[in-house]
Amino acid sequence: MNPQSAQSWIDHLHLEPHPEGGHYRQTYRAGLILEEAALPKGFRGVRPASTAIYFLLQGRDFSAFHRLRSDEMWHFYAGEGLIVHIIDDAGQYSTLLLGSDPENGEVFQAVVKAGSWFASELRNPNSYALVGCTVAPGFDFADFQLAVREELTQLFPQYRDVISKLTRA
Repeated sequence: MNPQSAQSWIDHLHLEPHPEGGHYRQTYRAGLILEEAALPKGFRGVRPASTAIYFLLQGRDFSAFHRLRSDEMWHFYAGEGLIVHIIDDAGQYSTLLLGSDPENGEVFQAVVKAGSWFASELRNPNSYALVGCTVAPGFDFADFQLAVREELTQLFPQYRDVISKLTRA
């Protein structure tokens, strides 16, 4: 396997296209199941205690703005740096820099808090980034909301440029 090739990782890890952009594969689903009564407000049904995926972005592809009902911890594995853009519940914009270059502000792990809108893109569009994402309580598409550009821009007009760049519709 050529470790410098995004396609080699996609093939080796059996990654599939993700609805928000990029490629992914679920690698872990906890056997411990949380009943609805034990979950935070807003969850419907049961959830595994935790889930994890591999996630890969390459080139100019991006992970479009979306939000989850759970915290999501990101883990950097290979490739080059990744920027995670975040608009939190209070409407504050920030970024997380994932990667292996601490001198340029990159970290190996970072958390996006539940309810925050977030999107990601590569720092260098001529590269790729292979990361992992761990969600607790575990991920379910019922807890996933993909942003609509016009609606998110109405909520946060001050971030129009980044919203326009990192939404698909």
